[in-house]
Amino acid sequence: MMINRRLIAMVGDVKKYIAGNILFQWLAMLANAGMIFSLGMLFQMLSDGGGGDGIESRLAWTFAVFTASAAIRWVCAVMGSRMSHLSSVRVKEVLRENIYRKLVSLGVGYTRRVRTSEVVQVAGEGVDQLETYFGKYLPQLVYSLLAPVTLFALLAFVDLVAAAVLLACVPLILISVMVVGKIAKKRFRKYWGVYTDLGADFLENVQGLTTLKIYRADGRRHEEMKRDAERFRRITMKVLTMQLGSATVMDIIAFGGAAAGIIVATFRYMAGATGIAGCFAVILLSAEFFIPMRLLGSYFHIAMNGMSACDRIFDLLDLPEGGEKTQVIDEGAETVGIAAEHLTFAYENAEIPAGGRDSYALKDVSLQVPRCGLIAVVGESGSGKSSLAKALAGVNEGYEGSVRVRAFAADSPLGEAELSEIREDSLMKHIVLVSANSHIFKGTVRENLRIADCGANDEDMWRALSSVRLDEFIRAEGGLDTQVAENAANLSGGQRQRLALARALLHDASLYILDEATGNIDAESENVIMAAVRELAHTKSVLLISHRLANVTEAQRIYVLKDGRLVESGRHDELTSAGGVYAKLYAKQEELEGFEPQRKYGASAPDLTVSKGEAVAYA
Repeated sequence: MMINRRLIAMVGDVKKYIAGNILFQWLAMLANAGMIFSLGMLFQMLSDGGGGDGIESRLAWTFAVFTASAAIRWVCAVMGSRMSHLSSVRVKEVLRENIYRKLVSLGVGYTRRVRTSEVVQVAGEGVDQLETYFGKYLPQLVYSLLAPVTLFALLAFVDLVAAAVLLACVPLILISVMVVGKIAKKRFRKYWGVYTDLGADFLENVQGLTTLKIYRADGRRHEEMKRDAERFRRITMKVLTMQLGSATVMDIIAFGGAAAGIIVATFRYMAGATGIAGCFAVILLSAEFFIPMRLLGSYFHIAMNGMSACDRIFDLLDLPEGGEKTQVIDEGAETVGIAAEHLTFAYENAEIPAGGRDSYALKDVSLQVPRCGLIAVVGESGSGKSSLAKALAGVNEGYEGSVRVRAFAADSPLGEAELSEIREDSLMKHIVLVSANSHIFKGTVRENLRIADCGANDEDMWRALSSVRLDEFIRAEGGLDTQVAENAANLSGGQRQRLALARALLHDASLYILDEATGNIDAESENVIMAAVRELAHTKSVLLISHRLANVTEAQRIYVLKDGRLVESGRHDELTSAGGVYAKLYAKQEELEGFEPQRKYGASAPDLTVSKGEAVAYA
């Protein structure tokens, strides 16, 4: 009967609200029975020819019972609804808190294990479905068992045979509910699977609508969405058909059982085996035997949907988190550096193409990021630059090899620890990842900046904005209380990226990893950001990943990736003189930007010819 012990244990304090709901329903039923018995006794008196003062007192007593019963039922209805509401609120609060804590424990890389759209669906509609399970289904389950037994005990004193017939028909509804439950469980689970897949595809298509229109692929995606929606419609109709069929069966049993009890009571009254009061009570209370079970059947289908959502919730809560991290970066650290040795990383579920390159995003990469200065990582698209950035920032977990984080105070080392063993809060305090799509929240500029440092004052914020030359624009727009639209839609791409960098600077981390932070922005904003990066590199450690090689020429060391492997490293002049991968990419970019390699290297310039395929791959 869908009793999920784990779920009930998780929200154990809801039991008192469920018990209260059951109690108020039971009291309301007793009040209703008292009203019916009182009215039956009045009819019995009239049938026996009673009159005079006796009938007046009986009428007064019946009226008093009616009034008291109505008042009790009203109070019980109000309090029962309140108990249901309180249990629902508590359940949603506990479940969503557990989901949030799970996402926090999974860390910033949780999207590798679960889709964001699925999290939104189970935390939203999935939890709402469980509102009915706790607020309606569980109280009704107990009450539907308690009510027939109570009514049988009451009616047994007036007509034992009719009461027994009514009680015997009640389990038929329970049996039908259990049979339907076995069929419905698989169907509802499939329903939720189709529903979450459709939601994930819809979210992805909406987020990428501009790209789809640019490449005129929106029509194809539209047809795919139509097919997915039709699939969802079919499974929904199957669920509704099953619900309608089971409701019809339960109605037949309920009405048939009530009719059987009424027929037996009527025949027994005609045979003189019972009085009019008993017959009247059986007729009016016969429906009360079956209404609780009938309501249980109605709530059952909604609760079954909630149980399917619950399975999804527990799938999320049961995701492995890895070992507990205990290491922290020394609190006295002013700067940190990173030493990666034989770093290898592959995304989960990655397949090895037949005859193609292996599935590793990174393979045997070793590099050093000093405690202060500018280090760059470059390479063609798909070479593993972003995977490396996320691995060094602690986002991509499950790597092989070693990544040691070294803490320094001035020139003195304070110690080091393996990145995979460092607690996330400590890691996020000292290492900041700024990507090309860093999220800007809807709200004010002040609220967005305070995400980095909740204790920052206005002077600190203006200093951070000034570092990226965004202060004048913000002052002109209305100061720190300037409203920012969702995802910074009212800012240009350059302004949006500068605000993201200002927020990172306000955090005052020890190591900044900039993953294409100057990508897809205007030239002015790119120059401003690069000026801020060069200034930052005087006191902090900066790892710069850039598609534009002109931005990395001043780096202390440049690491070149290709197909997930480190193929070159050195300073800009060393790499261009070597005539390798970096030199070819740099020459091609100069050519595309209107320069010639000979202007820089003269007649002795190396042969830096690149194929059309290489140029396309890099672009």
